[in-house]
Amino acid sequence: MSRRANLRASDEDRDHVIDHLRKASTEGRIAAEELEQRVSQALKSRTYGELEQTVADLPDASGRRRPARTTSAGWALSVVREHPALILFAIPVLAVTVAMLLAATIVWAIVMVAIMVAGGRPRPPRGPWRYPRHGHYGPPRRGPRSYSA
Repeated sequence: MSRRANLRASDEDRDHVIDHLRKASTEGRIAAEELEQRVSQALKSRTYGELEQTVADLPDASGRRRPARTTSAGWALSVVREHPALILFAIPVLAVTVAMLLAATIVWAIVMVAIMVAGGRPRPPRGPWRYPRHGHYGPPRRGPRSYSA
């Protein structure tokens, strides 16, 4: 017996076992009288071990015993095994997601390099305060200047 055989079962667990018994009855695995006996035994049972005894000789819903799922990876693997068409959906979605992330990373890197090469932000426009006041506009003159008038 498993370790959880001595643990107390909940009403939901009993309902699950009763549904399993009813399904077995509709499949012709047990007779109506035996269904009544097993349902009353399931309702009276207190532990998981007692519940498992009521359905021990019946196959599981999928036709085989499934181990308890304890991890999310085990759950995902069992879902994919039950519905293999999900792979046909999951692989393209995963490939498109990876491609979009890669493209966004490359575009971001190119933009950052372009900004660094261009010098960051543009220079502010030259206002009138940047030019000399005495009638000369444009770049400063080159050449000797005399200070004598």
